[in-house]
Amino acid sequence: MSRRFEIGLIYACGLVQGLALVTFPAASSIFTSPNGFNISESRYGLMFIPQVALAILASSIGPTLAKRWTLKRVLQAGLIADALAMLLLAASRLVIGLPAAAYSMLLVATGSLGFGFGAAVMAMNTIVQELSPGREDRSVLALNALLGAGTALAPLFVAVVIGVGAWWLMPLIVAVGMIGLLVLSIRDRLEVSTKAASAPPSDRLPLRFWLFAAAVLLYGIAETLNGNWSGPYLTGERGLSVQDASFALMAFWTMVTGGRVLFAALSTRLAVRWIYIGLPVVLVAAFQLVARADSEAGSVSAFGLAGLGCSAFLPLSISLSGQEDPRRAATMSGGLVAFYQAGYGIAAFGVGPLRKFAGLPFRTIYSLGSVVAAVTVVVALAVAVRPAKAGG
Repeated sequence: MSRRFEIGLIYACGLVQGLALVTFPAASSIFTSPNGFNISESRYGLMFIPQVALAILASSIGPTLAKRWTLKRVLQAGLIADALAMLLLAASRLVIGLPAAAYSMLLVATGSLGFGFGAAVMAMNTIVQELSPGREDRSVLALNALLGAGTALAPLFVAVVIGVGAWWLMPLIVAVGMIGLLVLSIRDRLEVSTKAASAPPSDRLPLRFWLFAAAVLLYGIAETLNGNWSGPYLTGERGLSVQDASFALMAFWTMVTGGRVLFAALSTRLAVRWIYIGLPVVLVAAFQLVARADSEAGSVSAFGLAGLGCSAFLPLSISLSGQEDPRRAATMSGGLVAFYQAGYGIAAFGVGPLRKFAGLPFRTIYSLGSVVAAVTVVVALAVAVRPAKAGG
């Protein structure tokens, strides 16, 4: 019963982490609206720099901290940082009429969220694998499905609270959830072995880690193009309403979640590697559809297909890499989250300069996303065709 509670607690953390992660992109209309924070597209993109930098830092040093503190304490540090980010976002409404102060507060909030995400996700992925020996693929997919469920629900909740004129309720509710999970984690032991974090610091990562790293870097770019920029694209270039853009974003994250649930059920050792190759193939087509979407139905369908293409790729990268070298599981998980965040950063604040200085419309940028997805197919083939022996 204790083991079931521990796994359930980690899954709940994943769900609320997903809500927190997408709260900022889901509220993009508030940040960029003249009636809101009135932040320009380029400053909106730059707002995510602290998030990316601190997420990379937290996920990189997380395994080292786990050796000193335990994975449980790394998870708790992440939950505290997440809660602080949500409280700062909610409090920013109080200074919305003071642009410099509001933007500074938002930068601190995204930085805190980045640290929380990097620390918590590294710890959760490692803990859930340790708690589910022999079922690593399914457990990591299930965890990330719940994280995806949170990301799918966030746009819906934001649309509701914006509709009632109280957008700040969303981060406040998420902060309360984070604090509740933190209290539960303090009362629970969350005992896992230390073997996943036992690789010596001087021990070099295997060459195949860099293939996984390249894959998740490219994946981070693809996911963030869909997750962070769908709102400005659909409202500013396609003329859809904020609500319709929210539905398209919700469709993306819903299919991310649904895909993870589906592929968790199909995750035999043989099927996993074919799924891994097939997902970026779906993304190649999805980006072309997104670039041509000009109606609510077309946008929802296109972003939904993109969500399916993104769904299981990151969790499978984490679980497959961990199975190939269990002794370095925590180090590799932290490294992959760092590379994912690097890809997130490239797309989060790279789109603004492309539009401002290169004059590229969103539809061209989304069309170029197919190139990113095609390169991901090549890397996925290199990962999947020649699997290394576990522990090698």
